Amino acid sequence: MDNADQNAAEAQDLMQYLPDYYQGVQEMEELQAILGIEIGGLKIGSIDVLNQAFVETATWSLGRWELELGLTSDPSKSQTSRQEMIKAKLRGSGTTTPEMIRRTASAFSGGDVEVVEVPAEYRFEIRFVGTLGIPLNMAGLIQIIEEIKPAHLAYEFVYSYTWWATLRSMNWNVARAKTWNELRTYS
Repeated sequence: MDNADQNAAEAQDLMQYLPDYYQGVQEMEELQAILGIEIGGLKIGSIDVLNQAFVETATWSLGRWELELGLTSDPSKSQTSRQEMIKAKLRGSGTTTPEMIRRTASAFSGGDVEVVEVPAEYRFEIRFVGTLGIPLNMAGLIQIIEEIKPAHLAYEFVYSYTWWATLRSMNWNVARAKTWNELRTYS
């Protein structure tokens, strides 16, 4: 649906606000119809501008969010990927704690994440316990983790996969229809 159609869909019937003697006056009806369409466009525009104030609903203002947070803007990435990066950066501001890293990683994985500190080895592990397999947009997560983690700490990712005991209940015909990657993340 183009802008004209959207504006017409949101058009206000302004004739109802005028005295009855304007009913049937073609010039007034056409003028009020045009003004109603314009008001519909203003309503759509104001909702769109308001949506840009929130990362979850932002579209054309993602570049501004990225600039504000010091992120590299890449319009070739998907809108969802860019929103994940922005949300992770917002969650990752301040003193780095395991909880901050957990929140940041969970923004990318869409599931539960555990952060296990190994202080004797100057490293920590990010365990994806709420999702099976490797989460999408790992490159974005790695970029954000590199930005927020203390420079002296190393890190590694620990992924969860399907246990063999889970697959034993599956018959051979069902298992044969799936790829190896589908079986690794079967729940």
